[in-house]
Amino acid sequence: MAKKAAPKKTAKRRKPSGKRKIDTGAKIERLARSVAEEAFAKRDPHVDIPIRALSNVSFNEKTRYIEMGDKTQCRNFFNYGQAKRFMQTLLVASKCKDLVDQDKTASIRQIYYLAKHTIKGTNEKTFDDQSDSDPVLEDLEVAVEALREELHIFAAGRGALMGELTFVDSGDTIDATRLGSGGYAIPGIVEPEVIQFNKCKAKFVLHVEKDTVWRRFVEDRFWEQHKCILTHGGGQPPRGVRRLLHRLHNELRLPVYVLLDNDPWGYYIYSVIRQGSINLAFESSRMAIPDARYIGVSAFDYERFGLTDDVKIDLDANDVKRSKQILGYPWFQGKRLWKREIKKLLANGFKMEVEAMCSKSLSFVTEEYVPHKLKHQKEWLD
Repeated sequence: MAKKAAPKKTAKRRKPSGKRKIDTGAKIERLARSVAEEAFAKRDPHVDIPIRALSNVSFNEKTRYIEMGDKTQCRNFFNYGQAKRFMQTLLVASKCKDLVDQDKTASIRQIYYLAKHTIKGTNEKTFDDQSDSDPVLEDLEVAVEALREELHIFAAGRGALMGELTFVDSGDTIDATRLGSGGYAIPGIVEPEVIQFNKCKAKFVLHVEKDTVWRRFVEDRFWEQHKCILTHGGGQPPRGVRRLLHRLHNELRLPVYVLLDNDPWGYYIYSVIRQGSINLAFESSRMAIPDARYIGVSAFDYERFGLTDDVKIDLDANDVKRSKQILGYPWFQGKRLWKREIKKLLANGFKMEVEAMCSKSLSFVTEEYVPHKLKHQKEWLD
C-alpha cells in the first residue's frame, strides 16, 4: 500500500484550500445592475454566459484538472430566440437573491416552483418543466461565478459515509463509526461553515460507485479493519460527495482510492473525480482530486482472479463508442496504462460490475479483492 500521511488525533490540519469568502448577493446585484443600465440607456440588455462544453475547456498540465475557457454566448433580450431564456435567467437570479437575503436554502426542485408562474395577461408559463429551469440555474452559476451551493441551492442528497472520522455538522458532533448500517447521508452543502472535521483515525478514503457495494463493505466492517473512511455517490457522485472527498483529501491529507465498475461509465466517473467535469470546469479547483487512484475493477481482473463467464456483460455499440471517446480526452492522452486498459476492455468484448466478485463468495470483494489491490499498486490505474 502507498505510504500514508495519516494525521494524529490532535495534529494541526492544513488550512482548507477551497474555503473562500464570497458575497453572492452582491454578484447577483451587479448582474441586475448591468442589465438595468443597458435598458435605461436604451441598449439591448444582455447577459454573457460562459459556454459549458468540451470546446471551451482545457486540461491544465500543471494543476492536472480541467479548466474553463473564456468563450461566452451573449443572451439578448431583443432577440426572439433568446428573450425567454434571458428573462428566465433573471427570474432565477432574483429568487436566488431572495434566498441569500433571507439566509435560507432551497432545493433545485423548489427553485423551479418558486420561479414558476403564469405571466400576467397571457397563458404563457415562466417554466413548463424542471428540465427548463435546471440549465438556467447552471447558466447563472457560471455567469456570476458562484456554485449553486453559494446561491443557497442544493440538490437531493445522494451518497453516504462511514468510518474513522468524527466531525461537526451544523453544530452536532457525529462519530462516523457509530451510525448503524445506513451511515451518514452526505448533504448537498458540505462547506467548512457547515461541516468541520474533528478527529480522524483513517489512513485513506475508499470511494465505491454504488450503495449496494458500499453496504457490503459496511456490513463486513471493512472500515474498522483497514482504518479508513468509506463513501459512495450512488453512481455518478453529486457535487456534495465530490466536494467532501476533495476536503478529506486536501484538509486531512487522506489518499482517495476509487472502486468502480469495469465499464465506460466507471471510467468516466473516475475521470470526473480526478480531473473535474466539463459542466463544472470553472470550479475544478474545489472538486477535482488529481491524486485519486483507480484501484479497480480492471479489464485484466477477469483473468487475475479466475472469474467465470457468468460475470460477463456484453459491450454494446454505445459502450464501444464511449470507450473511444474517453480515450480521446486530452486528460487521458499519454496515459499508457489507461490506453492499455481500454484496449483490453474492447478486446474482451465484455464489461464487469464490482458485484461480479460475489461470484467467488459474498465477501470476496472486502476480504480478498480490495486487500489484494491495496497491496499491489502496480495494478492501479493512474
